[in-house]
Amino acid sequence: MDKASGKLWTGPEEAERLVPRRLPRPCLRLVHQWTEGADAYKAELYDRTIGGTLSLTPTPGTATLPPSTTWWSDLRTALVRLSRVRTDRVAVRQAYLDRAMPKYLAFLGGAVPTKPPAWSTAHGDLHWANLTGPGLGILDWEGWGSAPAGYDAALLHAYSLGAPAIAAQVRHELAADLDSEPGRFAELVVITELLQSAERGDNSDLVPALRRRAKEVWAQGCPR
Repeated sequence: MDKASGKLWTGPEEAERLVPRRLPRPCLRLVHQWTEGADAYKAELYDRTIGGTLSLTPTPGTATLPPSTTWWSDLRTALVRLSRVRTDRVAVRQAYLDRAMPKYLAFLGGAVPTKPPAWSTAHGDLHWANLTGPGLGILDWEGWGSAPAGYDAALLHAYSLGAPAIAAQVRHELAADLDSEPGRFAELVVITELLQSAERGDNSDLVPALRRRAKEVWAQGCPR
């Protein structure tokens, strides 16, 4: 029950209230909450999505790709509109960046920056299992909130690194977010997060590619 008022608990309802309906996401119709002893439960009823998720996992290994030109255009538009949503929700905390980035990026061999050049509103979990096609849909709004600018594009790209052709497509289609100082910083942020989660056994096969990409971003120049 102590988790029943946290960010993940309230995220979907706050998205329904604050995120514009023109963003492609299923409408939340009903919410039912109850408790049993020390446990809290919540059930949510959404509109049925059209099509299906592009992958069964966050990585594109089983994905139905590549999406269409229209799909990518719709995603770029959605990310811009979402970035402008005003909220006091936080997806990535500065305290986490200060603590984790120097630890997990120590192999870069320099003083790792921890202050984002800019912040904006992000979905916070933009990966292939939360995206639908053939028409774009964005699922799973529990963790949305403020994050380093370019965070969503950087996360989708990081999860794609195990499939170089798809990663290259993400870099091309979302270049406006990634090919910038904020975008390079956001890449280091999500690489930090995924390297940390790999210690728990999540997507450990991505670790070599994540480390290579961090070195590439570092060589390109990042706010120091």
